[in-house]
Amino acid sequence: GLHGGSDERGFIVLVLYLYISARYTDSAGGYWYQQNAQLGSVTRNRFIHWATSGGTLELMEESLDINLLSNAIQLKFQNCSLLPGGVHIFETQNHVVILILTNQTVHRLILPHPARMYRSELISESHMQSVFTDIGKVHFRDPLNYCVIPTVPGLSVHSSASAAWLSSDGGALFALPSATGGIFVLQLPSYDVHGMTSPSVLELKQSSVMQRLLTGWMPTAIRGDQGPSDLPVSMSVHCREHDTLLFALYQDHKLRMWSYKDQICLMVADMLEFVPVNKDLRLAAGTGHKLQLSYSETLGLYIGVYLHAPKQGQFCVFQLVSTESHRYSLDHISSLFTSQETLIDFTLTTSEIWALWHDDENQTTVKYINFEQNVAGQWNQVSMQPLPSEEVDIRDNQHPRIYSQGTERLTDLSWDELKKQITTTVENEFQGNVAEYEFSHEEFRQLQVESWSKFYAYCLQYQEELSRPLALLWNQCSNMVCLLKKGQLSFLVPCSLMDHLYLLPDEQLINEVEKSEFTHDLVSLVQCLRLIGESVTVEMTLKMEMACFCRQSPERAAEQILKDLIANDTENLMEDIHSKLQEIKNPIGAIGVLIREMDYETDMEMERGFNIVQPLNVRMHLSQLYGSSTTVNMVCRCVCKMSMTRFFICRDLLILQQLLLRLGDAVSMPRGDCLSSRNFILRESNLQHLSVLKLTDSSALAPLKLVSSPQTIVELFFQEVARKHTISQLFQSDAALDEAGLNWPQMFSAICSYLLQFLWPSNPCFLFPECLMGACQYTQLQEYIRLLEPWCHVNVGSCRFLMGHCHLVMGEGHKALDCFCQAASEVGKEEFLDRLIRSEDVEMTSTPRLQYYDKVLRLLDTMGLPELIIQLATLAITEATDDWRSQATLRTCIFKHHLDLGHNSQAYEALIHNPDSNYCIRPEFLKLCSSRCFGLRFPQFLTAGIAILNVWFLFFLPIAGTVMFEYEMRLGREVRTLAGLQKQPNCYLAALNCLRLIRPEYAWIVQPASGAVYERPGGSPKRSHDGECTVAPMGSQIEILELQDLERECMLARIRLTLAQHDPSTTAITGNSSPKELVTLLVQAGLFDTAISLCQTYNISLKPVFEGLTFKCVKLQFGGEAALTEAWDWLAANQFSSVITTKETRYVIYFV
Repeated sequence: GLHGGSDERGFIVLVLYLYISARYTDSAGGYWYQQNAQLGSVTRNRFIHWATSGGTLELMEESLDINLLSNAIQLKFQNCSLLPGGVHIFETQNHVVILILTNQTVHRLILPHPARMYRSELISESHMQSVFTDIGKVHFRDPLNYCVIPTVPGLSVHSSASAAWLSSDGGALFALPSATGGIFVLQLPSYDVHGMTSPSVLELKQSSVMQRLLTGWMPTAIRGDQGPSDLPVSMSVHCREHDTLLFALYQDHKLRMWSYKDQICLMVADMLEFVPVNKDLRLAAGTGHKLQLSYSETLGLYIGVYLHAPKQGQFCVFQLVSTESHRYSLDHISSLFTSQETLIDFTLTTSEIWALWHDDENQTTVKYINFEQNVAGQWNQVSMQPLPSEEVDIRDNQHPRIYSQGTERLTDLSWDELKKQITTTVENEFQGNVAEYEFSHEEFRQLQVESWSKFYAYCLQYQEELSRPLALLWNQCSNMVCLLKKGQLSFLVPCSLMDHLYLLPDEQLINEVEKSEFTHDLVSLVQCLRLIGESVTVEMTLKMEMACFCRQSPERAAEQILKDLIANDTENLMEDIHSKLQEIKNPIGAIGVLIREMDYETDMEMERGFNIVQPLNVRMHLSQLYGSSTTVNMVCRCVCKMSMTRFFICRDLLILQQLLLRLGDAVSMPRGDCLSSRNFILRESNLQHLSVLKLTDSSALAPLKLVSSPQTIVELFFQEVARKHTISQLFQSDAALDEAGLNWPQMFSAICSYLLQFLWPSNPCFLFPECLMGACQYTQLQEYIRLLEPWCHVNVGSCRFLMGHCHLVMGEGHKALDCFCQAASEVGKEEFLDRLIRSEDVEMTSTPRLQYYDKVLRLLDTMGLPELIIQLATLAITEATDDWRSQATLRTCIFKHHLDLGHNSQAYEALIHNPDSNYCIRPEFLKLCSSRCFGLRFPQFLTAGIAILNVWFLFFLPIAGTVMFEYEMRLGREVRTLAGLQKQPNCYLAALNCLRLIRPEYAWIVQPASGAVYERPGGSPKRSHDGECTVAPMGSQIEILELQDLERECMLARIRLTLAQHDPSTTAITGNSSPKELVTLLVQAGLFDTAISLCQTYNISLKPVFEGLTFKCVKLQFGGEAALTEAWDWLAANQFSSVITTKETRYVIYFV
C-alpha cells in the first residue's frame, strides 16, 4: 500500500507498507548530473543527495544556481530497512532513474529528466521545479519497477553490501550477497517493455558446475560452501560499452572482479600481499573493508581499497590493467597507512583520497592526501567549522525560546506557529509534572526552568544527531567535495594560505616548513601567534572586540591583554614565544608577508554589469550562476569564517608586536608595522560585524522572501549586487566561456576574493553601502559608516552623503545638512558622487559642486524641509560667485521657500538681489505683493531706481489690473445701483491701461474665483446672513484673461450703464446679467443699435433683435397716437442719421 502526506520539515512523505524489518546502519550518498559543470546546461551545478535511516529514505535535489521547488521527498518503507548504500541514481537521455534496495524488496523510480521538463534551454528564472515535483504520480507497486527479493537464493544476513546499475537496454540490475554464498543479480526488465515480463535472477559463484546445479535444493550446511570467500563486504560496478565489471571485496581479504556478460570471475587479487604485517589480519574476517572506484577517460580505472585492521588501517590504490587477450591485473600505485580512527566513508579520485573519520573523542574529521606525490604519507586535515552556538533565554515577561545562529532544514511552519506548538508542548509537560496545587513563585519558576531545560536538551540532541556525518560526495567534473550528514549538507571549500597555517594542528604545522628561510620565518611567526591565541581567554577576546566596536585604540587593548597574559603566565608562555622569536631571522619581512596575504586592497575598477557583446543566451546563463540561496549562504558563511579567523590573527599579531616593542633591542620592530596591524584588525573587525548584522523589515525586501530570503546584510549584498559583478569579472573574455567546465575550488576562491574586495572599505568600490541604502537598511548603514570613520580614508565624502541620507530618513534634518555639506568637498574626487550628479539632467552645469548642491536641494525638497533648503542654497551661492545663472536659480529657490514659510521680508531681499532681471518668478511675486508686508516695502520698492523698473512693469501693473478687475466684479455682485454701474467702466479702463503699459506676452491676468478674494492674508472673512463664515468654492478652474477679453468686458459694462440710464427700472438686474440676457433687455427697451453691437461682439444671433423690431412695427399699426409718440422715443434713442423724422415718413420701417 501507499500513503502520502507532508512532515514538519517540508518533505513530501510517501509511506509504503511492505514486510518484516531488519535494522541496518544509517547511510547517505548522492549523484551529480553528468553535465553539471557545463555552463549552458540545465543541470549545471545540480545534484541529488539522499540519506537512509531504518526504513526511511530522504531524497533532496539541490542546485547552486537556482532555487528548486518541491525538491525534497521522504519515502517510508514500512516493515523494511534500506541497505547501507542501497540507493543508486542514474541518468538517461529522458529520465532520472533511482534504484532502491531494501532487505526485502528492490524498487525503480523513473522521473523526468530536468532537460525534458522545460521548453527552453535558457535558465532565466530564479525558481524551477524539481524532478520530484510529480513524485505523487509514480506507481510504486508497478510490477515492472518493483520486485520482492526471492527466498531462493535469498539475501545474506551476514553482509549488507549491494550494487546496482542500468543495462544498455534499459533494464535495472541489483547485485546482492546471497544467503547460500556468493553474489546473485536480480534484474528488472526495461521500463518501456510491452507485455508481462517477470524479473530474472542470476548467481555469480566460483563453485563447480555440479555445485551450481545443486544450488537451490541442497542445504548450505550439507554443501559446506559458505565460507569467508563467499561473502562480499563491499561491491562496486564499472559499466563498459558491451559489458559490466562487478568488483567485490570479500571477507577473506580478496578482491574479485566479475564479468556480468560472461558470468565468470576475471580476476582475483589478495589484498594481504600489500600489507607489511598480515599474520594477525589473515586470521580475522575483513568485515570493515571498503571499496571505491574512480574512472577517467584518459587515465583509466582506479581502484581504492581500505583494509580495516584493529590497530592500523591501510589504503591501497590500484590501476586496472588489461591485455589484448582480455586478461586483467592490478598495477599497485600507492599504499597509505592511517591511525586508529574509525573510517566512516572515503571517496577516490584519480589523484587523491578523501576520508571521513571518527576519532577517539567521537569528533568528526575529514582528511585528504595525494597518493601519487605525497611520498611521506602525510594526510592533510580539513578545518571543520563547529556547530552553531545556541542559548536558551528565559525572561519574566516573555516565553522562552531557542535562538540559533544557523538554519538546518526547510520548514513549512512560520516562527509564530512553531513557537506556539513548542510552548504548548512544554506547558503540557510542565502541568503533567506538577503534583501540588500550591507552591511558591520560586518553586514555580524552578519547575519551569527544568521543563525548558529538558526541552533544550532534546533540541541539542536533535541538533547533534542531524549533524552526524554519514558520507562524502565528490563531484568528478568540478572537484567539489560535500559532507553528507543525517539532516544537513556541508560543503568543503578551499582555504587561503594564512587561514590554513593558523588553523593547522601543531604536528602538521611543523611539516609545512620548507627549505627556504622565508617560509621558515613565516611558519615560526604563525607558531608564535598560535601560542598567543591559545592563551587568550574569552574575556580578552571580548575586550579587543569592544575596543574596535567602540572605536577605541586597538593598541591599548592589545597592551592590556599582554599585561594580563604576563601576569597570569603559569606555563612559561613568554619564554616559549621568545624562543620562537629567536628562530625568526627577519621578523619584519615575515610580518609583511602575513599582512600582504590578508590584504584585499586593490585599485582595479570593477565593471558594472554583464558584457553586452556576449550573446543573449550566454548572458542569461551567467545571470543565474551561483545564485541559489544555498550558494549565497555558503559563500557568506565562508567569508564570515575567514573574517573571524583573520581577526584572531590580527589580534594575536598586535599582541605579539606589543611584546616585540617591550623586548626593545632584542628584536628590531619599528612602530610603523604596528599601525599596519592596527588597520588590519579594524578592517577584519568591520567584516566580522557585517557578517552578523541582521536585516531589518523593509518593504524593499518583500520580493526576496519567496523561498529563502537573506538573513544578513552580507547575504543581501551578495545575492542582489556582488554576485552579478563577480560573475561579470570572471567571464569577461570569450576564453573563460570556452573552457570545458566550472572548477569549483577555483571558482569559489575567486568568488570569495571578489566579495571581500567589494566589502573591503579601503577599495574605491562603493557597491556595498549603495546596496544598503537601496534596501532601506538605514540603521545598519549608519553603524557601518560609524565603524569606518576613525580609520578609513577612502570614499569619505560618499560615506558622509549616505550618512546624511540616513539622518534625513530618521527625521534628523540638521544632522543630515551637516553631512551633506561635509561631503561637498569630495565632489569630483569620488566615483559614487560623480555618478550621483550624472544620474539625471540638472539645470546647473557650471561646476560639479553646484550640480551636487542641486541634487541635495532636490532631495531636501522631496522631504519638505524649506528651512534646510534655504541654508544650503545660501551656502551654494558662495560657490557660484562667477556664475550669474546659478546664482539666479539659487536666489529664486531661496525666494520661493521664504515665501512659503511666510518670511516676506527675506523673500523680498532675495528677489531684489536676483541677478537675472528676466527670470520669471511672477507667481511668487504676486503672492508677495498680495501680502501685508508689501505695503510696508512699497516705498523702498519705488526708490530702488531704474534697476527695478522691469520688475515694476512686469509684476506690479498686472497686480493693479487684477485688483481693478476684482473691484469691478464685486461692484456687479454687491453694489447693484446706478452709481455702481457708473464705476464699472472706469475700473475696466484702469485695468486696460495697466496691461497696455507692459509687453504683450505678459499682458494677462488671472480671473479671481468667486469667494477666493476674501481669503487674502489680513482680509476680513465674508459671512452669510446668519453670521457664519462662507466657505470658498473648492476646485474652481483657473481662467486667464487677456487684453481683448478685458476690452469686451469693458464694452459690456458700458452697455449695462446705457440700459440703466435709459430704463432705471432695470438697474437692479442689469449689473450681473449675461450678454444674452442683456440683449433681451435691450430689445425690450428699444435700444436696437446697442443690441446689434453686443451681438456682433459676443457672436450672438441677431434673430431676437429683428423679432423684437418686427413686433414693435406691427404694434404701431394698431396702437393709435399714444403708441406712435412712444415709438418716436425709442427710435430717437437709437440715433440713426438715416431716419427722417417727419409725419409722412413716420410709418417707414426702421430697419429699411
